[in-house]
Amino acid sequence: MRAWVDAKGRLMTDKTRRYRSAEWFGKNDKDGFLHRSWMRNQGIPSHAFDGRPIVGICNTWSELTPCNAHFRTLAEHVKRGVLEAGGFPLEFPVTSLGESNLRPTAMFLRNLASMDVEESLRGNPIDGVVLLCGCDKTTPSLVMGAASVDLPSIVLSGGPMLNGKYRGRDIGSGTGVWQLTDELKAGKITLDDYMDAEACMSRSAGHCMTMGTASTMASMVEALGLALPHNAAIPAVDSRRYVLANAVGHRIVDLIREDVRISKILTREAFENAIRVNGAIGGSTNAVVHLIAIAGRVGVDIGLDDWDRLGKDIPTILDLQPSGRFLMEDFYYAGGLPAVIRKLGEMGALHRDALTVSGKTAWERVADAPCYDEEVIRPADKALTASGGIAVLRGNLAPGGAIVKPSAASPDLMVHRGRAVVFESIEDYRARIDDPDLDIDETCVMVLKYAGPVGYPGFAEVGNMGLPPKVLKRGIRDMVRISDGRMSGTAYGTVVLHTAPEAALGGPLALVENGDMIELDVPNRRLHLEVTDEELARRRENWTSPVAKPAGGYAWLFSEHVLQADKGVDFDFLVGCRGSAVPRESH
Repeated sequence: MRAWVDAKGRLMTDKTRRYRSAEWFGKNDKDGFLHRSWMRNQGIPSHAFDGRPIVGICNTWSELTPCNAHFRTLAEHVKRGVLEAGGFPLEFPVTSLGESNLRPTAMFLRNLASMDVEESLRGNPIDGVVLLCGCDKTTPSLVMGAASVDLPSIVLSGGPMLNGKYRGRDIGSGTGVWQLTDELKAGKITLDDYMDAEACMSRSAGHCMTMGTASTMASMVEALGLALPHNAAIPAVDSRRYVLANAVGHRIVDLIREDVRISKILTREAFENAIRVNGAIGGSTNAVVHLIAIAGRVGVDIGLDDWDRLGKDIPTILDLQPSGRFLMEDFYYAGGLPAVIRKLGEMGALHRDALTVSGKTAWERVADAPCYDEEVIRPADKALTASGGIAVLRGNLAPGGAIVKPSAASPDLMVHRGRAVVFESIEDYRARIDDPDLDIDETCVMVLKYAGPVGYPGFAEVGNMGLPPKVLKRGIRDMVRISDGRMSGTAYGTVVLHTAPEAALGGPLALVENGDMIELDVPNRRLHLEVTDEELARRRENWTSPVAKPAGGYAWLFSEHVLQADKGVDFDFLVGCRGSAVPRESH
C-alpha cells in the first residue's frame, strides 16, 4: 500500500487516512453492512472497501451527444489508471448536453446539469472525481457542479475530431457550415456541392476541431490547471488520448491522498491565466459566461472588466479557425496548448506559480514545451491580431456591457456607424432575411432582439445572423451585427454579443427602431445608439415585453432565477460553494 507524507509531515497510508467514503463503507454496523452489501451485487470484492480512495468518474456519454459518444472507452482507460494507483473507480452518469441536437439550446440546461453533478457528488460515497467532458456545455456544467462541492477534481476532455477533408482541402466543423452556407446563398456553389461536405466535415469521434466552444473550454480547463498537459488538443481517436486518460486515473488518486481540492486550483491567478490564454488562442466568446460562472462557484470575483483588461494586450498567436487557417489536429502536432502557454510566460503574461493538478506550477509544466510549427503557433511579432482577447463595449446601448471578438472580426468594421435594420425575434429574422426587397446594404447594422437568457429562453447561439443573400451576392461576407444572444464559438464576423441588460428585461436594445444610427468603436470600447435620452424615455413608456412568462416547470425556474450575461448566466441561488459535508444517513 502506498505511503506518503502529508502537509504536517506525518507518514500516511490509506489505512491511516480516513476518506469521505468511509462514512458509507468504513463502518461495521447496519449502515456499513447495507452500503457494502448492495455494492457487492456487482461482483465487487471485499478488498475494494479496505479504506482505499473511491474515485467517481462523472460521465457525460450519450448517443444524443455525438461529441461524447466515445466516452465509454475513455472511461475504461481512466478506470485502469485509478486501479493501478490503488484507488477504486465508480462510474456514474449525469445529464449530457449535446449542442448539435438539444433544443432550444444546450445553454438552457447548463445550470440544471451542474445541479445534477453537484448533488451526485455530495450525496454519494466519492472522495474525488474525474470529469469526462467534451461537447460545449458539458465542460462548464461539470466544473461548476464540482466547484460547488469542492472535492479533489480533474478534467479529461474527449478531444477534437480529425480535420475535415473536402475536395482536397481542410474544412472545420461549424466554421465550414457558415462558410458553405454563405457560398450557397451567394450562388457560388450548388446544393449538391453543399450536401457533399456533410459527411466530409465530421469523419471521426470527437468534438469540433475548430476553436469553437468545445475546444476553447478544453483549453480553458488546461489553462486553469484543472487538466493535464495536452488535454485540449490530442485528437479523440489518437491513442495518446487514452494514455492521457490512464494518467488522469493515476493523478486523481494522488490528488485525493494529498487533499488537493478544486478550490486550491481555481484561484484568481488561475482565472487570469485562462483569460490570457483565451486571447492567445482566439477562443470562443462563450468562455466569458462560463468562466464567470465557474469563478462564482468558488467565490472568485471575475467580471467583464477583467476580461477586457487582461485580454486586450494579448496577441492572438494561434492561427486556427475560425480566426485563422488551421485546425485542432494541426495544433496538437505543432506543440499544443503548452507551447502557447510557454510563449505567454515568456511575454510576462502568466502567473507562473499558479498550482495545477499535475503537481507542478503553471510555469514548471510548460517551461520546456516545444513549438514544432510557427505557422500554426506564431511568434508574437507575427500574430493574427496584435490585440486579441475579448473586447468589452459599453454605452447607452449596453450599460451592463457587450462583447466582441476582435480576432474573428473584420478590421475595417471595428469602427463603424450605420443604420439599424431591426429584427424583433429570431423568427422575424428568418422570415425576412432572404427577401430581395429588404431595405439593407453592407453599411447597415443588423440588430436582433429577445435572444438573451430570458428572452429566447436559454441564451441561444443566434447572434451570428447570416447576411442577406442580396449582400452576399455582391461578395460581401461581413457586416456589423448586434444582439443580446450568443454565437457559436465556430462562428466569425463583427458580431456584438451578450448585450446587457437584455431586451426581454427592458434593456436599451428593446428600444432600437429601424433607421436609428448606431456607432461601434471597438478601440474605444464604445457602443452608442444615436437617440436622445428623451426619445428613449418616450419609447420606454410605450414598451411592453413580448416575452411570455413560463407557466411552470424548469422554464419558470430558469426565467425567475437566471443572472444576466455579464454575471455568467448562472442561477442566483447556485452561486457559491456549498461544500462536501456528508449528508445525513438515510437508513
